[in-house]
Amino acid sequence: MWRSRLLAAQRFRSSLTRSSQLHSKVHTSQTLTPTHFRSIPLFPQSNAIRFFSSSSTDTITDVEVSTDSNNGVIADENDKNDTFNIGEIWNQGVDEVKNVFETEAFDSENQDPVELNNDGGTLDVEELDRVITLLKSDIGEFDGVRRSIESSLDEMNLNLSEEFVVRVLVSENVSGESLIDFFKWAAGGSNEQVFSVTTRSLDVLVRVVSAEMKKKVAYKLWDLVKEIGEKGDGVVSTETLNALISLFSRLGKGMAGYEVFDKFGDFSCVTNADTYYFTIQALCRRSIYDRVGLVCERMVSEGKLPEAAKVGDVIYYLCKAGMVKEARSVYLSAKEKQQYPPQPSVNFLISSLCDRKKNDADSVHFALKMLDDIENKKYAIKQFSCVIQALCRVNDIEAAKALLSRMIDNGPPPGNAIFNTIINALSKSGDMTEAINVMRMMENRGLKPDVFAYSVIMSGYAKGGEMEEASKMLTEAKKNHCKLTPVIYHTIIRGYCKLEQFGKAVKLLEEMEEYGVRPNTDEYNKLIQSLCLKAADWVMAEKLMEEMTKKGLHLNGITKSLIRAVKELEEEGKEAKEATVAAKLIYKTNKPNSPQAFRERVWIN
Repeated sequence: MWRSRLLAAQRFRSSLTRSSQLHSKVHTSQTLTPTHFRSIPLFPQSNAIRFFSSSSTDTITDVEVSTDSNNGVIADENDKNDTFNIGEIWNQGVDEVKNVFETEAFDSENQDPVELNNDGGTLDVEELDRVITLLKSDIGEFDGVRRSIESSLDEMNLNLSEEFVVRVLVSENVSGESLIDFFKWAAGGSNEQVFSVTTRSLDVLVRVVSAEMKKKVAYKLWDLVKEIGEKGDGVVSTETLNALISLFSRLGKGMAGYEVFDKFGDFSCVTNADTYYFTIQALCRRSIYDRVGLVCERMVSEGKLPEAAKVGDVIYYLCKAGMVKEARSVYLSAKEKQQYPPQPSVNFLISSLCDRKKNDADSVHFALKMLDDIENKKYAIKQFSCVIQALCRVNDIEAAKALLSRMIDNGPPPGNAIFNTIINALSKSGDMTEAINVMRMMENRGLKPDVFAYSVIMSGYAKGGEMEEASKMLTEAKKNHCKLTPVIYHTIIRGYCKLEQFGKAVKLLEEMEEYGVRPNTDEYNKLIQSLCLKAADWVMAEKLMEEMTKKGLHLNGITKSLIRAVKELEEEGKEAKEATVAAKLIYKTNKPNSPQAFRERVWIN
């Protein structure tokens, strides 16, 4: 086992040699000492390397990191000792591995994103150290101390240059507010003859300060940039303003970002694609949609669209804000330039165009055309289904049927939901023949019509009074499904009640439990009301009420009062009829001959 560890340690030793050479090159090319850069933390424990440990708990922990090379340590120990100490070999291998990791991390960290010029002969490193130390001491102090820093900088008699200022700005562990104060001091007062603000130095300041993500510092930076830009020297660049808009966007300050966008003309800067992207992003994050429309219109008219992925983000922001027309124009403009947004944003645009709340036929038909731009239609069943539903809502059933035929021929293959949508639309429009044809087409494709398809077809027949056809569909549904739903029976019962065929309605109510459907209170309530109001059959109504009581259901008080009222009216009618018959008998028995009696007898008859 120790031989395997030894081989592993030797491999890492060779890696260390190569990394040390790179390390030395970095130090010789850099003017600044390594103390100007923050230390690199070691990789977390979860990513630690094991050396074929016999124990599952052995990990690399609490090992002191050394920057000195350990080349040859293990080899020397092997020459001196005939026996091997496994613990020492382990620790030496760990040290060597960590030295390699530290060297590689140090090399990658010192690749400064800001391009620095090699003018070590003119740059005073001691002055640079003094300035950085002074700015670091200012962290967390009050404004009174900040003024003393300016006086301290005056007393240093610094040899200012663009490179010196840039080196100070890229220093580590200096607050953004201190860097702004230093830059303002360097650009003002008596230093104007020695140092003048350049585009490069201002851009570095904005990029460094933007990394802090502090609102107070961001506004202070923007005030400084405005002050410099109003001088009209052309120092402020488009990239600088874009960085400020992006900063305010991340801080959630949409109006501040729009203010920066509005200053492009005043500072003689030209907007680009990123300008519009960051501005729309900042405004949408704060729901300032009235300004978003103006920015979006300018972006489309100027044709300055960002890259395809960012175009997708813009479409997403606009759709989320409900600005579907603006998103549509952005999509068309990108399509003209052959910049195709990512498919998720296109899918979201299609769903927004088919929004149920708007029901805009023009937007729905545009979404229908967008389906042709989908490359992989196999996984676009949701978008096709969304468009078909929208077409049915705007009563363009022919277009929905045509799209269904396209799906059958070219894909994606339609499922029960899409067929049910078209069957429902046809049934509501009264075209029952075509609805049956679509259901038969569904069966021919190997799909079994579900209970919903039968219920909507029966509903269409019931509305037209064709109860025989509805009964046939009910019989077919019973054959194909062992358990039905209350909606099916409710539809048929309601149709029979409209035709005042209450016997068939009551029979269906009794039949419901045979197919796994238990009548609820609402079913009984509506049937009893129909019996009382249309047929005045209080006897059957009372029978149904007793049946409800046995099943643990309770009828509401209004319907109970309705049954009593119908019963009392019928009894009063019987009594009046009996009184009339008795009066007729009395008059006929007495047979009066007077004209008055004759007239009364005629009235009674």
